[in-house]
Amino acid sequence: MKVILLKDVKGLGKANDVVEVNDGYGRNFLLKQKVAREYSAANLNDVKMKKGAQAEHARRELEAAKETGKKLGGQKFVLKAKTGEGGKLYGAITAMDVSAVLKKAGYDIDKKNLTLKSQIKNLGTYEVKVKLHTEVSCDIVLEVEAE
Repeated sequence: MKVILLKDVKGLGKANDVVEVNDGYGRNFLLKQKVAREYSAANLNDVKMKKGAQAEHARRELEAAKETGKKLGGQKFVLKAKTGEGGKLYGAITAMDVSAVLKKAGYDIDKKNLTLKSQIKNLGTYEVKVKLHTEVSCDIVLEVEAE
């Protein structure tokens, strides 16, 4: 029996693969668990259409990330923080603080996508790496000033 896998199945294949399986395994497990569809021209066409839509969606995300990277790359952002003697900060600046500054500037970037190249515990200028997509990243400049 030929089936089209809808999900990855260990030892059998990846999603959207067409595989040959025993009739009992196909009917009693794969089809009942909705892990696969029976092979037919219509089902194969549906899978191809979904693949095409996913590829187009991924392409658009990549284009949007590249455009945001061009706008964001090299920009300078100012973060005001409370300081003590000698320019030392009370606590440290974290990725969450940088994310809040970027959000105020109109860029919605999660703190998980920010990489601080060094700990920020003093006043000064620092570089922060921003990961916008798996293939797109850029650097911004963060200036920490006294409040």
